[in-house]
Amino acid sequence: MEAKTELKKITIAHSPDSDDAFMFYGLATNKLDTGDIKFEHVLKDIQTLNEEAMKGTYDVTAISFHAYAYVADKYVLLPHGASIGRGYGPIVVSLEPKKPEDIGKLKIAVPGELTSAFLALRIYNQDFQYKVVPFDKIIDAVKKGEVDAGLLIHEGQLYYADLGLDKILDLGEWWYEKTGLPLPMGGNAIKRDLGRELIQRVSEYLKRSIQYSLEHREDALAYAMQFAREMTPELADKFVAMWVNDLTLDYGEEGRESVRRFLLEGYEKGVIKHKVDVEFF
Repeated sequence: MEAKTELKKITIAHSPDSDDAFMFYGLATNKLDTGDIKFEHVLKDIQTLNEEAMKGTYDVTAISFHAYAYVADKYVLLPHGASIGRGYGPIVVSLEPKKPEDIGKLKIAVPGELTSAFLALRIYNQDFQYKVVPFDKIIDAVKKGEVDAGLLIHEGQLYYADLGLDKILDLGEWWYEKTGLPLPMGGNAIKRDLGRELIQRVSEYLKRSIQYSLEHREDALAYAMQFAREMTPELADKFVAMWVNDLTLDYGEEGRESVRRFLLEGYEKGVIKHKVDVEFF
């Protein structure tokens, strides 16, 4: 009698956002045969995922590159799954028009101290005061006057103007002008102690999932729409296209260099207290 193959359970944690949902469509809906590996999806907001990564909670996790600086001993970056914006990124907005040079005098709502958006803004200016606000409540905080400005990530980047808010600074534009590189926001990291062989297999399935979604874009988008927080299909399509692109399938040298440069600048500006050895599997 043939021995039954024992399933290996791998936890994959990612955010309940349309871009992550799009990326993981192939795996989450069992479109791919993963052999004896069973993937268990856990959905949490990025701030929570960053905190859980500190404890090494999940086998594979979406993570802000800023947070990666503090978990590089436990996790290695996978070569795919990154959200990297070429010439665009998080946006600082206000109710009344302000200039980028005003930022140091403002109190700004930020989506979390470990987010890459926060690191990018701190590299730009180290003087502003800030208040941590859940990312989907930042626009409200700005409109109610609880803060002078807000740092927008996710889909708020696309429709802030429709809500009467004014752009002070697009950090992705600024970073591209400064470095000639895209601005890296987040990636997928995997626990080092899974061992090289298992990491290799998991990595291949995750890459195939992204590839599958890109090849079945309409179906993957329809699936992602349930995570699109009241976005129209057109807006969700635009948002996904921004953050799931050629650099998501593979960083390439440009993507890798952008992550190294980003974390080095964070160190040189004193935001990150140690030099980070960025390692891609």
